[in-house]
Amino acid sequence: MQNALQLPAPHPGLALPAKQSLTYSVDWRVFSAGTVTFHQEADGDVQRINVVGDSIGAVNLIYRVSDRFQSSFNRRSGCSAEFSKQLIEGRRQVNSDLKFDYAQSKAILDDRNLVSGMSKHQETVIPSCVSDLLSAIFYTASLPLQAGQSFQIPLFDAGKTIPVTMKVEGNESIKTPTGTYQTVRVQPTADAGVVKNRGNIWIWYTDDERHMPVQMRARLFWGTITFSLTNIDQSSY
Repeated sequence: MQNALQLPAPHPGLALPAKQSLTYSVDWRVFSAGTVTFHQEADGDVQRINVVGDSIGAVNLIYRVSDRFQSSFNRRSGCSAEFSKQLIEGRRQVNSDLKFDYAQSKAILDDRNLVSGMSKHQETVIPSCVSDLLSAIFYTASLPLQAGQSFQIPLFDAGKTIPVTMKVEGNESIKTPTGTYQTVRVQPTADAGVVKNRGNIWIWYTDDERHMPVQMRARLFWGTITFSLTNIDQSSY
């Protein structure tokens, strides 16, 4: 088994939304680069997440991005069930489906490059419970977030289970188009995988029982990308 790290169960006092849509503007340096919408919906014991991300404006002319992601995790345990993506990034087009079979202790990946026609099937041994890259953002919201503390998530990424440390750095007031929020700032760090390769990453969650992510930022070698909350779909409540 690659990693014996246990995933803490979601805190019963911090409710995951039954239905919610959050839309963000995406800014790269001083440019408006795109929009991203995260939709969450409870389906029994399963929390389903769908993401739509598209580039806009001048960025669209240089490097068009039209990405779709889907993931789900268990609302009681936090364990991911599946993660899939359909990417159009410039000339690159890739579809990927990842399923977690805990009974067989396997992660099963099927990947297809729509441009070259190449396919990949991969099966990897996993521990009894892992998270995926998308679910981890909202799973983290289900845990107590107290400044100065940290916890680890066994994250399956790039064919490996990687321990990701979620460091709760402190409190901060954040202004977005939807208002000003008192937040708690969390920084994910890891020794390998996408989290490491994306430079420095921060997520600002509201400092209340919702723990709603109102801002996300990745500081990369070629610039900084910031996601800022522009709309909350209140019809879901």
